[in-house]
Amino acid sequence: MATAADPETTFKLASDTEIVIQRRFDAEPALVFRAHTDPKLVARWWGPRGFETLVEKMEVRPGGSWRFAQKGPDGAEHAFHGEYLEVVPDRGLTRTSEYEGMPGHVLEETATFEPEGGGTLLTLSVRFAGRQDRDGMLRSGMEPGARQSLERLEESLAGLAGREFVIERVFDAPRELVFKAWTDPGHLARWFGPKGAAVKHAKADLRPGGVLHTRMATSDGGEMWGKMAYREINPPSRLVYLNSFSDEAGGLTRHPMSPTWPLEMLTTVTFTPEGAGTRITLQWAPFRATAQERAAFDAAFDSMTGGWTGSFDQLDEYLTHMKGGAR
Repeated sequence: MATAADPETTFKLASDTEIVIQRRFDAEPALVFRAHTDPKLVARWWGPRGFETLVEKMEVRPGGSWRFAQKGPDGAEHAFHGEYLEVVPDRGLTRTSEYEGMPGHVLEETATFEPEGGGTLLTLSVRFAGRQDRDGMLRSGMEPGARQSLERLEESLAGLAGREFVIERVFDAPRELVFKAWTDPGHLARWFGPKGAAVKHAKADLRPGGVLHTRMATSDGGEMWGKMAYREINPPSRLVYLNSFSDEAGGLTRHPMSPTWPLEMLTTVTFTPEGAGTRITLQWAPFRATAQERAAFDAAFDSMTGGWTGSFDQLDEYLTHMKGGAR
């Protein structure tokens, strides 16, 4: 039952009272297990896109209790709690879970972490008290929520599997304006890219699953195509997308000057209010990369710092024009 938007996750109704979800990750079992048991890491991925999770309690041991509080995009709060029944480091977890908005409906979740092809096959088995509880959970949006949560887990693991490039800057502009400068293709074309380059074409479909496709003229008279494949859009606070080189038709291509560069880069951009301004935090990590691609990425931190510093200089200058009324 994998969908075109999420072909990696399988979602199976194993019986009237059990649902089994599977997904493979390019990370060793110990790391996937850690992402399930470290409260700071759990808060980064647990729950559907657009939801924020606060891990209030997490005693990862048999008999230990846990409680997570979530806030949805509409501001509504939801809380879940339960008890750990079994913990086998790097191999498996079993716990109970109860949604506090519907007390009395307790389910049991088991996660197993199996080595597979250099990565990990994660299997989640969810067992309900009866078919009515199972069907009620399905009606509440369990399947899309689980798929999105596992996509977010994969994104978190990309940053944990190796070095992650992070760069920050505070801009003297409100975050709604900064977010617009990053997402409106007309504005993005005015500052995006290294110094000396110019975006000549930018077409955006700003939605999860949509793509921004650009053509950039370089200082030596050449051109480069690129694209951003959006995975999460949470205005005006957060963007997650896969960044890659492209061709005129929108396909994936290799870096024109570095054939071992990662084919796709997971990009997370966070826009945080700071006084009257906005702090941008950009995180860059190779996505589903080979060891050779990660090595190329690790060797390029100085050039990435220089490139993004130049782009941020141009964004800073362009925001001044935007604040002055240039639209």
